[in-house]
Amino acid sequence: MKIKLDPLDILFSYLIKLRANGICEYCGKVGSQTSHFHSRRKRSVRWDMDNACWLCFSCHMFLDGNPYVHTEFFKKRLGSERFEELNIRAEQLTHYSKVDKEAIKTDVKNKIKLLEGK
Repeated sequence: MKIKLDPLDILFSYLIKLRANGICEYCGKVGSQTSHFHSRRKRSVRWDMDNACWLCFSCHMFLDGNPYVHTEFFKKRLGSERFEELNIRAEQLTHYSKVDKEAIKTDVKNKIKLLEGK
């Protein structure tokens, strides 16, 4: 089944790639894709930078297949407090129609401008 991406997903993925300088955040090789800790179905954190990292295909598959390692990786990246805050945000029910995608898009674009200006 093909993953459905909308333009905001593509923009968000570009932001995550920029933040990582295109390097896999797990192994340090060239990365190729955004990985979410909590599923993209959880609209409350779908476009949350704490919920995403840039990985190579191999590391993405490895982490998806090893939930304990995946959890520990994200916990180490964020620190315990931010990791727990992410988990709380992920459990907030957000109906798709209630997501302000325009506000998220503006925020993502602003973050991209900041990273591109480095």
